[in-house]
Amino acid sequence: MAKGRLNGSSAPIKGITCMIGGAALLTANDAVIKWLTADYPVGQIMFLRGIFVLAPISFLIWHAGGVHRLQTRQPLLHLLRAALVICGTFLFVTGLRFLPLAEAIAIAFAGPLFITALAQPLLGESIGWRRWMAVFAGFCGVLIICQPGGAVFQWVALLTLAASLTGAFRDILTRKMAAEETSEAQLTFTSLGVTMGGLATIFITDWQPVAMRDWALFALDGLLIGGAHFLMIETFRYAEAGLVAPFKYSSVVWAALFGYFVFGDLPDQSTMIGGAVVIASGMYILHRERKRRC
Repeated sequence: MAKGRLNGSSAPIKGITCMIGGAALLTANDAVIKWLTADYPVGQIMFLRGIFVLAPISFLIWHAGGVHRLQTRQPLLHLLRAALVICGTFLFVTGLRFLPLAEAIAIAFAGPLFITALAQPLLGESIGWRRWMAVFAGFCGVLIICQPGGAVFQWVALLTLAASLTGAFRDILTRKMAAEETSEAQLTFTSLGVTMGGLATIFITDWQPVAMRDWALFALDGLLIGGAHFLMIETFRYAEAGLVAPFKYSSVVWAALFGYFVFGDLPDQSTMIGGAVVIASGMYILHRERKRRC
């Protein structure tokens, strides 16, 4: 966690602003990645972005108190977490290459539904029938977006959905590690793992010479990722998770804006309806979680 974390919501407006800003930066990062996938393989993008993300990560470590924040007691769990993120990144970026930005982001929000479904068998948490119904409704929303059996169904949408599943396993593992591992250690070791995972693909994929203008895009992408994580950490210094979490769904709005102004894409009706169902399901699960803990 970031140093100086406060209990309760000491500055809720600041917390909400940081969450919305962090969501905007993450979505802008996805837009840059989607642009780069037209010219570069996924592994090359992962490696080059990883190089530039080290600078903002270093700033985060300094901001949190120094390198002692990287001490770890669970190196194997860090390795497993990095493997999950590598797998999820490959799946999501590959899907992002072929899907409109807003559609990919909407499907990605199935992650909280997977977390809820997996929390009982993996964490031993009790899941009531209301939350199970919300999970079911959320996956119906995903089906509305993907339209299986329809003429416009794209199998590549399943890659994004699979990325959400690996992200759920990552978040559950993060929850298990949280008691003994700092956020800075998890972020740093996972980022290094993803960077090295991208580098390993140089032997199996056709890496391309990087155009001068694209170096700027890779650098921008690293800054966007680092800035987003900084704002997300700051969010929870100022406000409780239950207050700010719903504002993460503002990513869908940002995705629609970036998708239209950068790529000329407009979300179709199925994406808007299905996305609304997925978001509503996720917010209801959050509501039930807050009520359960009261």
